[in-house]
Amino acid sequence: MSGADERRAGANRDRGPRSGGSRQDRAPRAAAQPTSIVQPARRVAYEVIAAVRESDAYANLLLPTRIQRAALNTADAALATELTYGTLRMQGFYDRVIAEAAGRPVTAIDPAILDVLRLGAHQLLATRVATHAAVNESVELARQVGSRSATGFTNGVLRAIARVSADEWRERILAGTSTPDDALAALYSHPVWVVRAFRQSLRQEGRENELEELLAADNAAPRVNMVALPGLAEATTELGDANDFSPTGFVLAGGDPHHLMKQSAGRLRVQDEGSQLAALALSRARPVVAGERWLDLCAGPGGKAALLAAEALNGGATLVANEVVPARAQLVRAALAAVPADVPVWEMDGTWVGEDQPEAFDRILLDAPCTGLGALRRRPEARWRKLPKDVAELSDLQSALIHAALGALKPGGILAYVTCSPHVAETRGIVATARKAWGDKVVPLDTAAVLQEVAVHPLDLAGDPGSVQLWPHRHGTDAMFITLLQRQAD
Repeated sequence: MSGADERRAGANRDRGPRSGGSRQDRAPRAAAQPTSIVQPARRVAYEVIAAVRESDAYANLLLPTRIQRAALNTADAALATELTYGTLRMQGFYDRVIAEAAGRPVTAIDPAILDVLRLGAHQLLATRVATHAAVNESVELARQVGSRSATGFTNGVLRAIARVSADEWRERILAGTSTPDDALAALYSHPVWVVRAFRQSLRQEGRENELEELLAADNAAPRVNMVALPGLAEATTELGDANDFSPTGFVLAGGDPHHLMKQSAGRLRVQDEGSQLAALALSRARPVVAGERWLDLCAGPGGKAALLAAEALNGGATLVANEVVPARAQLVRAALAAVPADVPVWEMDGTWVGEDQPEAFDRILLDAPCTGLGALRRRPEARWRKLPKDVAELSDLQSALIHAALGALKPGGILAYVTCSPHVAETRGIVATARKAWGDKVVPLDTAAVLQEVAVHPLDLAGDPGSVQLWPHRHGTDAMFITLLQRQAD
């Protein structure tokens, strides 16, 4: 590479590469350029990453569709998956690297080119992809999606990144951080506010020292967990190993989980082990009495509803599912089609269920809408979309829903309050507020004891036994929060 190229690649940090990267330097897109030069796996990964940025797409939903459309073989599908999720998980760290290599903030780089650079940085710093392949194909991608000068800029920045080892980049980035929380945020690629929220939640259990382990677990690819709907399907050793804790699930040994779902008519389905335990905590908190009425108040997309429906069928209970969003309600109906039972799916505002259906249900699952900070392994882009203000807005909704759910419980009935978030304001804070409002009419059950009874092997739990917080680093599950509350007779 020439000296001029090196200067453009960021040797001069004050100016950085001059070619093609700014938002102001945007010639018409090179849409007519051929796309065959870029390896299909990289092209698929780029398209998904771009869609996440441009239209708030969900990578876990879009990626399988793009892989199928591109007819990728097994090896290329695995590469596309690694490139997509790896880039999205470590985006925060890569942005700091790119800013230093380019000599300018990432906000000054054309968004499409920034996506190319992030994808290239991941290949250079976290995979075994050869440097020349990572750089050359990124340059070709830049030619196809960027301005005329984007190729030189992309080449310069990525070659600047490649000249420094991954370990040295970590040291450089850490040296530029301002606080211990900022250092953790940089190294583990989480927003600072999420790092602080995780610390606060772990502190509730006296395990703040596990913070780095948790952050690292968020950046590891999760296992593919499946559930076998009780009484309707069975997991065999050919399919995979039994889950560590949930008695209804297993870890898929290999193959396409969606094919297995289709082959089993939905009775074998993808579901995180933590989600399985959340549903089973309600259905197995005590023996089922025939004729009980159950409600899944916020049922979309339907995974827990299907498991509850199977449990209700086995025990002689009936289930009603509710989902206010019509498109998600359709997903619930599709999931429930696997269970040979009549399960109505309502589309009502759940905050009114206490008034519309007062004291009508023996058991209610409230899997409340939340920030989803507990599932960042599976939905890595969520960490960059959520903001602290979202917690406050969701907390208002969560409080309204738990109040309504308690109103819809029969005396003696059980409510499972569940979130896929460990944020204290969405978990223990909501439960504490509800208990204060309801006073002696609501009592906590020993949720920890219930989960230990459900689990195949003992769970390592800490803190107040009235609530259970599952963790990726400790349990291998999403960070699912579960509290069981019982309504007392007036």
